[in-house]
Amino acid sequence: MRFALPMRAAVLAAAALLLAAAAPAHAEPAFGPLPPHNPYAGPDGTATMHGDTGSSDATPLPGPKAGPLDSDRVALQSACPTVLVGSDGLPVALCTTIFGLTPTVHLLDPADGGSITELPIAKGSLLGGVYAYLDNENRLVAVDGDRNLLRIGHHRTASGAWTLTVDSRLSLAGAVPAGDAVTGVSPDWQGRVWFATGGGVVGTADDRTGAVRSLTLPAGEKVANSISTAPAGTAVATTHATYLLTAAADGTPQVAWRQAYDRGPGRKPGQLSWGTGSTPTFFGPRTGTDYLTIVDNAAPTVNLLVYRTSDGSPVCSVPVLRAGGSGSENSPVAVGNTVLVASTYGYPYPKLPEDAGPSVPSSGAFQGGLSRVDVRADGSGCDLAWDNRVRSAAVPRLSTADGLIHTVLRNPVIPGTQATSVLDPYYYAEVDPGSGAVVRTKYTGAGFVFDTLQMVGSIAPGGVVYQGTTTGVLRIAAQ
Repeated sequence: MRFALPMRAAVLAAAALLLAAAAPAHAEPAFGPLPPHNPYAGPDGTATMHGDTGSSDATPLPGPKAGPLDSDRVALQSACPTVLVGSDGLPVALCTTIFGLTPTVHLLDPADGGSITELPIAKGSLLGGVYAYLDNENRLVAVDGDRNLLRIGHHRTASGAWTLTVDSRLSLAGAVPAGDAVTGVSPDWQGRVWFATGGGVVGTADDRTGAVRSLTLPAGEKVANSISTAPAGTAVATTHATYLLTAAADGTPQVAWRQAYDRGPGRKPGQLSWGTGSTPTFFGPRTGTDYLTIVDNAAPTVNLLVYRTSDGSPVCSVPVLRAGGSGSENSPVAVGNTVLVASTYGYPYPKLPEDAGPSVPSSGAFQGGLSRVDVRADGSGCDLAWDNRVRSAAVPRLSTADGLIHTVLRNPVIPGTQATSVLDPYYYAEVDPGSGAVVRTKYTGAGFVFDTLQMVGSIAPGGVVYQGTTTGVLRIAAQ
């Protein structure tokens, strides 16, 4: 996914039955393997915005235990789409300030979520202040507005206080044209950092040697979301097609395969670009990366597209989000043979990117929607398991430990309507992936300051959920 508020990191700023019951044991104890651990990334589930470098949006960590929940708001005067947790248990948030639109790194206190220390970085394209990851030394890897690849570490000073420092810096200016900006970064299995720009440049950077190599994709193809890496290569979804890329011996990207998709007649309401809203997702029942999936932008109904990672051959195209609005700015959630897709159709973003263009149609109500698709065991196709109107206001996160989908619901302030307003209430929610039913909720607050703006939450060790909002971070945990 990506974002768009007075900060494209804010994003750059009822419909579901609310059953306040303890979460039951899930019906499906095993979904399949997560993508393999990337040796150059932090812990699985908390190393990237989408959990791992395969962008599964799944985690091996359980959410809050059964019983009453607490929800606390950490006010940071910033939209915080990225909250990651390293092997040391310390959360690191990459936010963008509401005033000034400055990307800022915060080190959070795991006890209460408060900011221990912060470090502003150069601003530019706000997507550069959204997508980042933690490396295997718990350093935040991001690209700043000056087109520098940064590794930002947190360290103790002589007095024992925490500080954030830029531990290394590598210029990408020779590969990223002036006026363009990096939208996604992810490490490969050789330790290089892959990056993609909004203008369609894909590259690798090795800050151990200083080598930077790049490839420009076909003219007119933009990259509006992040990228994903697996042992087989790097997945990039442009506004026209899905790619798997590999690297030559010197690191130069090369196309392994390309699959065009139906991008529809225009950008849909509740999306931020004309094309897929997906960061491509690796998943599969054998290696954890057997398949690659995105959601297209077909009208009136979008399709979940699944390809074989090995050669790009299609496995299936399944219409999804038919119960509510059929459009998604969010990355699919996938593990084993199971894929989950959340609707963002009609979501009321406070501000759109300058190059978003008009939506087709010009407006639409936010009805919500969540679909589950299962790939057949023999790989011969896919089947829609269920389709509902869960009004998810965040990228869902699937825990393979507790077998639940964790998200946030935005319910209408006037029950029974589809209208949205600045007074809408928000609820942390857990959904049963077997049926699609909401099984537990916790009210988090109402109004703009609690808007989760289709950002993703992270489940930290100890069953703590950190969820970014337009103005800070929510910390949700068992009492």
